Amino acid sequence: MRTNLSQKNQQSSHAVEVESILRKCVHCGFCNATCPTYQLLGDELDGPRGRIYQMKLFFEGEAANADMLKHLDRCLGCRSCETTCPSGVQYSRLLDVGREAIEKELPRPAWDRARRWVIVRFITSRRIFSFSIFFARLFSRLLPMRISDSIPALQTRLARDSATRDRKVLVLSGCVQSTLTPNTNIALNNVLQHLGIESVEAESGQCCGAAALHTSEPEYGLAQARRIIDLWWPHIESGAEAILVSASGCGVTVKDYARMFAGDAEYAHKAESISKLYRDPVELIEKEIGKLDFPEAKRSRVAFHTPCSLQHGLALNSRVETILQRAGYEICSVADAHLCCGSAGTYSIMQAELSTRLRKNKQACLTIDQPDVIATANIGCQLHIAQGMNIPVLHWIELINQALARSG
Repeated sequence: MRTNLSQKNQQSSHAVEVESILRKCVHCGFCNATCPTYQLLGDELDGPRGRIYQMKLFFEGEAANADMLKHLDRCLGCRSCETTCPSGVQYSRLLDVGREAIEKELPRPAWDRARRWVIVRFITSRRIFSFSIFFARLFSRLLPMRISDSIPALQTRLARDSATRDRKVLVLSGCVQSTLTPNTNIALNNVLQHLGIESVEAESGQCCGAAALHTSEPEYGLAQARRIIDLWWPHIESGAEAILVSASGCGVTVKDYARMFAGDAEYAHKAESISKLYRDPVELIEKEIGKLDFPEAKRSRVAFHTPCSLQHGLALNSRVETILQRAGYEICSVADAHLCCGSAGTYSIMQAELSTRLRKNKQACLTIDQPDVIATANIGCQLHIAQGMNIPVLHWIELINQALARSG
């Protein structure tokens, strides 16, 4: 694609990057075929090709307008278009840069900025969030059904194995996950114990920065990331062999720390080291699965929802299913597995109507083969898909822990 950046945008620190991404796009439209919002709305401006065109117009000098932001905000950031694109267009990066630049030229209304400020701080403050969830569960009958139905039940905590091991890995505790689904990391810890590895959660309830970074608060998100880096660094210096993130949505962000802090003299080296140490649990477990003893037993039929962050962001598609099969589970068929469930971090709050439509479609796709349980790899997807379902929705590592529990 030919580009002609405006004089102002040529002076931007992102000029070279933006021009490089735009020039890779050949307007083939393959991306629209796998874009969830284009499939729902059928509007060219609500597909990747149309959004790229809008950002191109802006970077070439057209004034920012509310319509641009409306269509960019409808994007889930699922990155399915990147997996589909034959030209390797880094759409998600262009979206981050483009939306931030447009917002600077055309600030959002005060009520929208306030809403985003509150949402980010609410879900990433463990104390406020935990306190709110406690009372929401206590008084759920008094709340509107739309809200009460979205509050997950209190988990009965699993027993946590705590033997000291020579091998140690850091595990991100997570902000929302540590409050709503603590069994995810307990199950991960127990599976690691079977592998002779001790897990360490060094930053209780701290956010990786993902929520703020994708909700118009990039500086706040970077500050949260720096806080986690500081908490992790002593353990890295002491020999932690990897950093595991059980929520794949957070994992994409942690893996991107090296790029995020490349120009930060104080944090560049540390961030690069963390990105190199980052692993999704599936990467470590598939490498050492030979050490795990799965007793013979009849196990559940599982429909696995591969989060967008896992299949498009981390390119780890079909890997979890292999491990689940090795553990004795039967994998069910899933229709349109490449499409987003509609959770997408704060998207389910900011774009509730579209998110709900996508969830209903995903629930139908996951249940076509009548599974006993649905599994996934991301807290947001897990909670979103579970709404209104009579089938349990778990993190896949919980199923591995259940399979191993019988081996003693």
